[in-house]
Amino acid sequence: MNTWQGCKNILVVRADNLGDVLMSSPAFRALKESFGCRITLLTSSEGSKAASLLPMVDEMIAIDLPWVGLKQSSNIEGVNGLVSRLRLASFDACVIFTVYSQSALPAAIIAWMAGIPRRLAYCRENPYELINYWVPEKEPYEVIKHQVERDLDLVERVGAVTVNRKIAIAIEKEAFSRVKSKLHQLGMDGTRPFAVFHPGVSEEKRKFPEELWIQLAAEWRAVLDAPIVFTGSEGERPLTERLSRQLGRDAYSTGGLFSLEEFAALLKMSKLVISVNTATIHLAAAVDTPQVVLYAQTNPQHHPWMATAHIMEYSIDERVKSKNEIIRYVDRKYYADYLPLPAVSDIVKRALSLWRID
Repeated sequence: MNTWQGCKNILVVRADNLGDVLMSSPAFRALKESFGCRITLLTSSEGSKAASLLPMVDEMIAIDLPWVGLKQSSNIEGVNGLVSRLRLASFDACVIFTVYSQSALPAAIIAWMAGIPRRLAYCRENPYELINYWVPEKEPYEVIKHQVERDLDLVERVGAVTVNRKIAIAIEKEAFSRVKSKLHQLGMDGTRPFAVFHPGVSEEKRKFPEELWIQLAAEWRAVLDAPIVFTGSEGERPLTERLSRQLGRDAYSTGGLFSLEEFAALLKMSKLVISVNTATIHLAAAVDTPQVVLYAQTNPQHHPWMATAHIMEYSIDERVKSKNEIIRYVDRKYYADYLPLPAVSDIVKRALSLWRID
């Protein structure tokens, strides 16, 4: 008998960034559909931005934990308070989602201290009492799965399945109206099909050079007379402004202009996305917008899932590669051959093959 069938209050832990939360969301849906449960998401302050787009999430707890590499700092008072808050919530079960190079044990300790009786996670070493629904970690030494598949396989171990394995988000109609209004204020003709160019990254090692973005936009403009919307966060506004100034006519800087929901609406409205490998590619996959991904070879798990996409991989500089030995193993095994940055002409060719106007 599956002792999870009676679980009506489940904590899901995905303490990383926005894109990680999006990739785990089909597994959240599987839990919701299979057990008819309430889902509380424990995630980082950055990952918490996704919660409003995920209809299967009922409540969200945002905290930046010290064992996850994030820009924000954490503190012991916050962790102590988290244990008390989780204990008061009386969760029936906890699922800890990780990348294969992470350990579930720190989060498992928190869940154990909070008295959560069922704790499910992948773990490389024997966790003994900390994870009482233990799935021995096989990745990356025996197999590498896409992150979405990895997470779905985890919850299937306790009987949670879903027919819809796609990343799916909910966008309110008003968000599309707000996007149209903001684009109009920038002077953009809302009747013309446009492309989104997303150059910003959270890690320097995944950066695609700014000068090549300028060249790419210029070559794109030379063959297709369509507006380009440069997108990014508030901190990336100087970058999107420089790029739009370089291109001039029909180029629009929107760094920091949109909320996450509005950004998702913008991607849905666009005819094509060209982006580095960041959360943008998972949002584009969720709204079914074709994309070209300039993919720095950091993690083979994180290609856009169930998407219409061309993936153009390139090697990263040895000086900025991770010191995590598991990641270095993957790098040696799968990324041993040097791949140069994709040629701008090839990017344009791939992008044009996806450009479609209904």
